[in-house]
Amino acid sequence: MENKLIGKNAIITGTSRGIGRATLKLFAENGVNIWACCRTINTEDEELFSNLAEEFGVWIKPVCFDLRDEDSINTSVKSIIKEKRPIDILVNNAAVSYGTALSMMPVAKIKELFNVNYFAQLQLIQLVSKVMMRQKKGVIINMGSVSGIEVYPGNLAYGSSKAALMYATKLLAKEYAPYGIRINAVAPGTVHTDMDSARTKEQMKEVIDRTALKRGADPKEIA
Repeated sequence: MENKLIGKNAIITGTSRGIGRATLKLFAENGVNIWACCRTINTEDEELFSNLAEEFGVWIKPVCFDLRDEDSINTSVKSIIKEKRPIDILVNNAAVSYGTALSMMPVAKIKELFNVNYFAQLQLIQLVSKVMMRQKKGVIINMGSVSGIEVYPGNLAYGSSKAALMYATKLLAKEYAPYGIRINAVAPGTVHTDMDSARTKEQMKEVIDRTALKRGADPKEIA
């Protein structure tokens, strides 16, 4: 079967760990050139990017910005656009998580989650889609969560932000379809990443017990 990903160019956010890191590796293995977006980059990251690029004959360029900073996002994405390369894929993966009962949660924390998990994602879509509209093609993948579909006590901020993103995905899929742009969301359950390490053993058992396979997913499965 023909690999239709070879030679495509993708922007992936949150490539320093978890699902983003697994997605970066899998895309590189399939011949995709990558703008690897993360908040900071270290020598280990640089070495990995260099090794993957050499092994699979692609280029991987680190792009550092903070999803909490609107100006940082704007400047970084515009630097990508200035390269005048096609942007075939955007993977909106990066997110933050915070969970507790509303009575214990500062409203500022809820706003922070929405800024990163929702408003920053919309900003990225808005900027990147302008290129895709001119190309009359493109694919945008938003990382949702089962938390945005099912109700878990103590998960108001994160779950609401993901629910909002998934609603936006459905709406924007219709808005951008006439331009040849496909927009979809992936909604994983429990995935073995740093984000899950914040849960206690009891919380993890409760979450795993609700899954069909009675286990968490590996990041590569989501990639």
